[in-house]
Amino acid sequence: MNIHPIHCPNCRIALPYQMYNTDGPAHCPSCEGQTKVEVFPALYNGDSVPYGAETLQANEPGCFFHPQKKAVVPCALCGRFLCALCDVEFGGRHVCPLCLAAGKKKKKIRDLETQRVLYDDIALALAIIPIILIWGTIITAPMSLYVAIRHWKSPSSIIPRTKLRFVLAILLSGAQTTGWLFLFGWLISRA
Repeated sequence: MNIHPIHCPNCRIALPYQMYNTDGPAHCPSCEGQTKVEVFPALYNGDSVPYGAETLQANEPGCFFHPQKKAVVPCALCGRFLCALCDVEFGGRHVCPLCLAAGKKKKKIRDLETQRVLYDDIALALAIIPIILIWGTIITAPMSLYVAIRHWKSPSSIIPRTKLRFVLAILLSGAQTTGWLFLFGWLISRA
């Protein structure tokens, strides 16, 4: 049985495997300190093959990342052989984890969406925040209207959201813009 040793926290000696996963604490054979050791069953497997893929037979290609596993498909971008664990199906293509990470980092995979701009939050913020400083609304109210109308059909959050923020932004910025127009009209009529 190939078991990786667990060391006593007090004296740092390797504990015998009979102390692993016992009902209660056991005494360390060296320092007599009470120690409870709980380990996952994978510790007993040692350097076994990863779960979820077939083991390699003679004259079969092996996975680039797990040489002891049977390759099921090559990577569409780099050509590395991949086992069932390493295969990432993306956009109808089979891609290895390294190519997926590189595509994300270098933005080479067009369909890979890593973030979204929440235009409804921007439009609402442009309508609400400047209310504190009334003079700012002369600029931000039209900007909020533009953002809300321009991005009405843009993809929102990955989590489904309603158009309520857009509606509120349009109503608030519309009221602010109307207020400014009335103020300018009143000032022009007085002059």
